[in-house]
Order: sequence, then structure tokens, then C-alpha cells
Amino acid sequence: MVKRSIPPIVATNSIPIRAVMLGDFKLYVGDVLIDDDISRSQKMWNLLAYLITHRDRNVPQEELIDVLWPDDNSQNPGNALKTLLYRTRATILPLIGDEPQLILSQRGSYSWNHSLHCEVDAEQFADLARQAGDRSFTDAKRLELYKEALSLYKKDFLPRLSEQLWVIPLATYYHAQYLEAVFEYSNLLLASEQYVELANLVNAAILIEPYDDKLHSLLITALLRQGNSLAALNHYDLATDLLYRNFGVRPSEELRALYHEIMKERKSLEMDLAVIQNDLQETASRPGAFVCDYGFFREAYRLELRRARREGSCVHVALMTVSLPDGKTPSLKPLNATMDQLLEAIRLNLRRGDVLTRYSGAQFVLMLPTANYEDSQMVMERIVNSFYQQNRKNFLKISYKLQQMDLEQALIFEG
Repeated sequence: MVKRSIPPIVATNSIPIRAVMLGDFKLYVGDVLIDDDISRSQKMWNLLAYLITHRDRNVPQEELIDVLWPDDNSQNPGNALKTLLYRTRATILPLIGDEPQLILSQRGSYSWNHSLHCEVDAEQFADLARQAGDRSFTDAKRLELYKEALSLYKKDFLPRLSEQLWVIPLATYYHAQYLEAVFEYSNLLLASEQYVELANLVNAAILIEPYDDKLHSLLITALLRQGNSLAALNHYDLATDLLYRNFGVRPSEELRALYHEIMKERKSLEMDLAVIQNDLQETASRPGAFVCDYGFFREAYRLELRRARREGSCVHVALMTVSLPDGKTPSLKPLNATMDQLLEAIRLNLRRGDVLTRYSGAQFVLMLPTANYEDSQMVMERIVNSFYQQNRKNFLKISYKLQQMDLEQALIFEG
């Protein structure tokens, strides 16, 4: 979207006016705050927001009718608009008096009072972000500009009006600008080793865009650079679970690489052997199979493959899939509930030496060491039967595939 050009305005009234549109819509006229405490009428706020956003021109009556009543086929939409304008003025009048008049009427059109200069936080944000992106500035100057720009972006553009057709492209535009600014600012913070500031920035961004795995990667990186590997690991678990539950997807390569870095960091930090033994003892005492991240599963697979080749033993790998009866993928809500139930059935019906991981939104991978094919198949049937006994009303289908490790070719399970 091209940034619109606003002609210079000569303010005949010195009262400062400021509109907040990144988040709940608020209008400050001098010291007076006009927000939805004075009226719950969404159409009133839609009208005000539209006129302020298009304050550089007169808006024809027909355009406002299309914006405010897009699906209304009533006989007299013009009267409805006049009534809404009257109510809007009557609502604001007790707060600011007769002057200044915010909305003016012309023949066949309406406009924001051109003599009133109005600052809009969304436009200020976009202008500051554009300046910050200028690489001719020093890094210090760009850091300052990005910090100021992002301090304005509390939420997306007019979220309470997010279903309005005119709001959607603007909200998309500002959201894309916001993410671009966050990533550029993050690069500068990383380069200057400002890891606390980076963590604060990305935490705020995740509240606005919780499903961007790059943001989660940045937060994990910031926590690692601060030496907080436990917090990094906890956030990795949170992020991967969020992606599984909302999109049914595995972590990105970037996230999985960070997981390995976390594991290396945690191993290198502890020098007290007694602490390490205690941690290992607590892990070994947990009942049922060992549940781990997919990255750790791959490493465990490699180790088990080497041991099996050396000893000539059998290792089987199983893939369990949840689907609809016709084989299609279920919607996320029933899928997530079933995956939780299936995880419990798997964990409790396997031995402590068995290992499992979530491979995708609808699949688990299991590793069954020192078990022949018949025993492994019996274990899989026991898991399926146990699941259905505990969840008799569940209509989803649980299927599995079973395969022995190829010890001759020493293939690594890559997925």
C-alpha cells in the first residue's frame, strides 16, 4: 500500500487533537478523552475513524453509506446517516462544547474539520519506521527511531473494527510494517548485544503475532545469549506446542537448531557431577516411556542404531497417525484433544527404555529397542486397544505402521 499524501494544513485552532488507532480507538481533544465509555455505538466510532483516516478530503455521502451500511437495502440510508451524525455530535458536544466542530457538512459530503490538525499514532508509527529503515543513518540513530516507532504499536490497527472492509487492508499494511520493523530492530539489537531489550521487544511482538516462529526463535536466542538456557528451553516447549496445536506443524529448522544449541549450553554449564547424577536419577524415575523433542529423538535413534549394530539386536520404529475414518486430517480442536489422550496411552503402555516424540500435528514416532516384530506389533495393538477403552466416544481413527531398523545400511531416520 502506498502511503497517502496529506496536504499541509493550516491550523486555525490551537487545541491539540490526537487519535489513537493502534488498539482501542481513542480521541484526545485537548485534555478531553473521547472513547467508548461515552458510547458503545460501533457505527459512531466507525464514522469518526473513517473521517479521521480520510481527513485530507471531503467524503461523499454515498461513500459513507457504503462504509457504514454495506449490506443495507433500506429506502432511506441518507436519513440514517444524518441521524448518526446528529447523535455523534450530540455525544461529543457535552465534552468539548460548541468549539471546535470536529465534523463539517458540505453539500452531499462530510469531512473532518480541515482547520484542525490531528495527529494519528498509526501514521506516526509508519513514518518513524520508514525513517528507521534508512541505512544512511547510524545504527545508534536507527535504534532510537525503531524504539520510538515500536513504542506506539500497542495492538493492531482498530481491532474492534477489524471486520470492517475499509479497515482490513490498512490493518494488514500496518501489521506487515510492524513485523518488518521488529525484525530490523532485532538485528540491530543482536549486533549491539542488547539481549534484555531484544527479549522485551520480542515478548511484546509475540502478544501481537503469537504464531510467527521467527519471533519465537528470536526470543529463545535472546534468552540463550543472556545465559538463561532453562527459560530458553521452556519457551521452546511452549512455542512448539503452540504450533502443533494451532497449525499441526513441526518446528522450523531454525527452532530445531536452537534446541540443539540449548542442549549444548545446558550440558556445558554444569560442572558439579553430583548435580548431574541427581538430574539423571530424577529423569530415570519417571514412569512409562521417555517423551522427548523430535531433535532429541533423532539423536537417540542414532545412538540406538549404533548399539543395535554392535550387539546384533532388533530395534523397531513405529509411526502412529490420528485421522478421520476416511483418512483425512481432523480439525485442530478434536485432533489436539485426541493427541493428548493418545500420548497418555502410549506413554503408559511402553517401557521406560522406549522413546517417543511428536512428529507432526497428527503423528507420533515410537522407538522400541530390543523387541522383535511380533512383540512390537503386540505392543502397538495394546496401545490402540487401551486408547479406545479409555476414550470410547472418540470417533477418530488410530492407525500405525511398524518397521525394523535397517542395520546393514545404517539409515538414519530423517522423517
